[in-house]
Amino acid sequence: MASSETLKRVTAADVAHALGISRATVGFVLNNTPGQKISAVTRERVLAEAKRLGYRPHTAARALRSGQSRIVLLILPDWPMDYSMRTHLDEASLVLDRAGYSLVTMTPHPGGQAQPLWETLRPDVVLGMAPLPREMTSEIRESGVQHVLAAVLEDQPEPAQGDLGFVEGPRLQVEHLLSTGRRMLAFAGSADPRIADLVRIRRTLAGRTLTERTGTGFAADADIDQGNAAEVLEDWLSRGVDGVVAYNDDIAALVAGSVLRSGRSVPGDVAVVGHDDSPLASLFVPGLTSVRIDTAGLGRYVAELALSAVTDSPKPEAGPETEAHLVIRQSTGG
Repeated sequence: MASSETLKRVTAADVAHALGISRATVGFVLNNTPGQKISAVTRERVLAEAKRLGYRPHTAARALRSGQSRIVLLILPDWPMDYSMRTHLDEASLVLDRAGYSLVTMTPHPGGQAQPLWETLRPDVVLGMAPLPREMTSEIRESGVQHVLAAVLEDQPEPAQGDLGFVEGPRLQVEHLLSTGRRMLAFAGSADPRIADLVRIRRTLAGRTLTERTGTGFAADADIDQGNAAEVLEDWLSRGVDGVVAYNDDIAALVAGSVLRSGRSVPGDVAVVGHDDSPLASLFVPGLTSVRIDTAGLGRYVAELALSAVTDSPKPEAGPETEAHLVIRQSTGG
């Protein structure tokens, strides 16, 4: 078991004692205090000794001195941590790390008893991946957070996936199936209750496009999982469904797999188009046509948005990375 001595945090005073110089001099070097005339030799000695002793700055103390924690808190809804989400977070974290900031995520749960991270970490910025309740945004601001970048849930009459081109995905799915001659379309949603709102949004947007283009809605519509996929697809095929708009690539693969196991063909009997262009889309046989959104680019955009808030610099402009593109593969005859 480690002794209390080995567990003791190395302080700037320890570095000063080891070198036989003043605590103030060490503090100026370790804090990179401007306006101090300290020789390059002394600075190098301090940094080398601090590294040898294992000195690490006390984050809380530094935050109190500077008024900044250099932490960006991203509040996530209770969504599955799928490929697109992981890619988004990885890229945002990398961009912030290069700028000297840490990305921390949290997912609030109804009835949760843990103290909110915006109170314990005192982040410089709080971002909302999805609209937040007004009460929560008020609590965040009252805790002292200067920059809260999130839409307010009560101000969203119809929840949407942001203004970064995400609404284009369902439109592209429907228009592509119509362009291949499919006329009896169905929407396959996910039965996962955590993403019910997201499924509803894509279902609504796809249905709206179909009505605008043809004057009619979906011939069939259901949320699909492993338990009901075969039965649902058998019913759809018996009713003449020849094209399926899937909520995402996982659902598209479930649909295509059920069709193939029934002895039918994809896209011969039914064409299937997914969304998100996850690795599964290209690995599945036949390859799944899917909508691609550059989630890594979106992660960079979100990180730059946070950095612009703390540095009072102009907000980044949403570029091509936020646009939706269709990647055509064999599942629709590509």
